[in-house]
Amino acid sequence: MVTDITFWSESVGFPLLTTLTLIPLVAMCAVLFSRSTVIAMSLGFAGTLFSLLLSFYLMSVFDPEKAGLQLVEQQRLFDFTYYSVGVDGLNILFISLTAIIAFLVLVYKAITRRTVDWKFVAYLLGYETILIGSFCALNVIQFWVWTLLELLPVILLTIHGGTGQRKRWVITHLLQYWGWGLLMTLAGFLLLGLGLMDSGHPLSFDWSTLKQNKSLLQNETLIFILLFCGFAIRMPLFPFHGWLPVLAERGTVASAVVFLVGLKLGVYATARFVLPLVTEAAEQWAGFVVTLGLITIFYGALLALMQINIRRLLAFSVISHAGMLVIGIFCFNEHGLNGGIFLSLAWGLASAGMLFSIGLVYERTHTAFTPRLGGLFDTNISIALLFFISALSTMVMPGTPGFDAAHLLIEGTIDEYGWLIAIAILVGNVLAAAFLLLAFQQIFMASSKRTIQPFRNTQYMVRMEPVIVITICSLLIGTGFNTEPWLNYIERDPTGMSAYYHKYGGKHSNEAPAESAGSAAGSVKHD
Repeated sequence: MVTDITFWSESVGFPLLTTLTLIPLVAMCAVLFSRSTVIAMSLGFAGTLFSLLLSFYLMSVFDPEKAGLQLVEQQRLFDFTYYSVGVDGLNILFISLTAIIAFLVLVYKAITRRTVDWKFVAYLLGYETILIGSFCALNVIQFWVWTLLELLPVILLTIHGGTGQRKRWVITHLLQYWGWGLLMTLAGFLLLGLGLMDSGHPLSFDWSTLKQNKSLLQNETLIFILLFCGFAIRMPLFPFHGWLPVLAERGTVASAVVFLVGLKLGVYATARFVLPLVTEAAEQWAGFVVTLGLITIFYGALLALMQINIRRLLAFSVISHAGMLVIGIFCFNEHGLNGGIFLSLAWGLASAGMLFSIGLVYERTHTAFTPRLGGLFDTNISIALLFFISALSTMVMPGTPGFDAAHLLIEGTIDEYGWLIAIAILVGNVLAAAFLLLAFQQIFMASSKRTIQPFRNTQYMVRMEPVIVITICSLLIGTGFNTEPWLNYIERDPTGMSAYYHKYGGKHSNEAPAESAGSAAGSVKHD
């Protein structure tokens, strides 16, 4: 299949995706120049709000009925590579999610006033730039460079606002995992480009070129192992998960919330760069990946049930959810792919809601240990409501966006792997309901374990709390009762998103549509 490409000049009057990437970067530079916390907060709100509005404009000009990539920008950098960005149903909603979360993190910091200064605002804006750039990138080396740069704000945020006395150990632990992941993905990407050269094709790292010429690739199994293992660290899947509970426990709530979006890069990168480019190898290893996903679901859920630190509990819940998402991606059909992508978005927003709720609880109680909490519902109804609705969304309850997404994922799983795998996923989801409802009961409904002193910080801006609560709850409930407009972005590509992931020789494989061959005239091929 040849990918249709629509350039930015055909839809808008300026390079929208590059502008969207540069806005937080410009704001960050202004913050670094000012070095004033008051000015930094103003610049931070201006940058994140402008990015948020521009991401909504991006969604308005994106045509979900049009096939292929849209708003594409390409600029030759060297003889062998391009600066290349674009959007389709796979990444457009991740960009908006990044902009929403970045803005809400600044609102949260304005509420708490803990460890907030111009440095934090600069790190946050830099992180937003990196995430948007990563989700837009259509050049594999360009994507890898963004993920390498992501290390910088994560380390700085941990040093600047992390808790505990072992920050250096946390960073070392993170670098051990991420370092191996970055090396593996770099090796896989280099083998992709060099594999074309060995077959007589000019060197290229462009996603469209690699996908169109993937039949020329050599060492496909090795490339798959390198890329999948590298991205599995980022998802994170068992046994590549060891860094996440440590970082969640020691880092700040604000940085952890932004990092939730960064975790989705692993799921997104697998769907974007692994399955379309090394499809045959992905098919051969699908059984192993599904087994790993099932182990991850139950491992994460059982470990979450054993936690008394609410931050570690949420970290293991993310790990459990990653197993379900990777199974959906590896269903090799449209239902599984659409469900996995939409569920990743829904869980990203819901997990952010729970982390914000826990952070606001921590501001009142100065503890993250559930045995020390209790009795907070009567005095903190809005925070309890935020946690409860977010938890229901991760439990894929009806009326939440996760419900329709999980329905699609289960349907795709049944179609590809049968009822037993689908039932196992559902049982894992029941365990997720158990540990989240238990946490809600211990924090908000159980009798208080100790006397909680009223929060008397004059800087505490209680009036801004509803901004977070109303925004996240409205998005979760609104999209839950009306998922069709959002699913349209993902699934209404006329050629079918699953056409990117055609499964060779699989029991459900279908030939590419005859008309797609004729669309080659409207596509761009990079040499």
